[in-house]
Amino acid sequence: MTKKITNICCIGAGYVGGPTMSVIAQKCPDIKVTVVDLNQARIDAWNDPDTENIPVYEPGLDKVVAEARGRNLFFSTDVDKAIDEAEMIFISVNTPTKTYGSGKGMAADLKYIELCARQIARVSKTDKIVVEKSTLPVRTAEAVKSILLNTGNGVNYQILSNPEFLAEGTAIEDLHAPDRVLIGGDTTEEGQEAIQALVDVYARWVPRERILTTNLWSSELSKLTANAFLAQRVSSINSLSELCEHTGADVSEVARSIGTDSRIGPKFLKSSVGFGGSCFQKDILNLVYIARSYGLREVADYWEQVIIMNDHQKRRFANKIVKTLYNTVSGKKIAFLGWAFKKDTNDTRESAAIYVADDLLHEQAGIAVYDPKVPESQVYEDLNYLNSRPGDINKQLVTVITDPYEACKDAHAIAILTEWDEFKDYDWQRIFDNMKKPAFVFDGRTLLNVKQLREIGFKVYTIGRE
Repeated sequence: MTKKITNICCIGAGYVGGPTMSVIAQKCPDIKVTVVDLNQARIDAWNDPDTENIPVYEPGLDKVVAEARGRNLFFSTDVDKAIDEAEMIFISVNTPTKTYGSGKGMAADLKYIELCARQIARVSKTDKIVVEKSTLPVRTAEAVKSILLNTGNGVNYQILSNPEFLAEGTAIEDLHAPDRVLIGGDTTEEGQEAIQALVDVYARWVPRERILTTNLWSSELSKLTANAFLAQRVSSINSLSELCEHTGADVSEVARSIGTDSRIGPKFLKSSVGFGGSCFQKDILNLVYIARSYGLREVADYWEQVIIMNDHQKRRFANKIVKTLYNTVSGKKIAFLGWAFKKDTNDTRESAAIYVADDLLHEQAGIAVYDPKVPESQVYEDLNYLNSRPGDINKQLVTVITDPYEACKDAHAIAILTEWDEFKDYDWQRIFDNMKKPAFVFDGRTLLNVKQLREIGFKVYTIGRE
């Protein structure tokens, strides 16, 4: 008889932990769900009486939090208490790519995972099911297990892998009606019981046939592979966008044409300035690193090419701006519409905008940024993280403006970096009238109506078209 879970704790209140736990709490009012994080400001934001101010922007998330918070959903910085009381603990902390030492730039940095495992081992007095939720490289479960089982305090642990397949911007939809929920665990009897305990939680709202159970290694590798395949599609269509620009074909038409082939399908075929987000690049780099560590050079090179193509696409967009503006952008104002890595999120991790801005700043451009959801502090943090120049120079060359018309005023060019729907509905005549002439628009998201803009008088460049 599988034990019914009544108390869940999640370590990490970010883009995965916050929404996932909120939905579990919403769908399972009899389970107490506590999300813990050491970042006091982040927890305070999750507890803000006005749910508009929670730290993760996802359509629909504020309503889910409003329904469950204070009833059976809690946000706290008291990590030890939450671990002690929970029967099931989700680890949902950041696993960034290493910026130092062996595997630098490729391997995942597991120090936060290890700290979690050590904390769980130190605090636990009763048996626990530990679920790894972060995007993790294969075999992390082994490391977590080894730390937990060697602490010698007589507690039994079962380690499960439950990778997330959320797309930011539609995370709540994805959680309410997922394509699949993947749960990996040990093949032992105890392992199977632990898997069943988590299956029983999800089965409260997810049809049983969509909950897949596998062994741990298949589960972990499935997550990396899913993201690698999606990113590969983006890089594939982006590679053709450059060919289209040279031959006079239109990449949107090519994408639509191949997308109607049921073997290929239409998703992730939108050509753009490049993919961003915390998962695609990190997961492919993990895959590359794992392949290299086993001496599989051809496999590693094959997947690394997806990243190389993506970097090329971002650089090409920045170069196009410089070249079109008579080979110099020094002292010119370029307006960036969008900073988030895609619409309907305030997440900027690995956003193409950061790298395009960095290239233009090397050329001494002045940049005015407008994004409906990204705060000023985040823009500077993203640029400073690259360490390309002192922070005060970034502050000097980049201004963040809360009004799009003000951002575009007196600009030599506008670059569309995020596909926010609102950009389509702006008064482009008004924008044109207030810009320096000739007025250029560089559409990195194939978002705008080119014909309409050209009639107004704009000179327009769209990725994947002549």
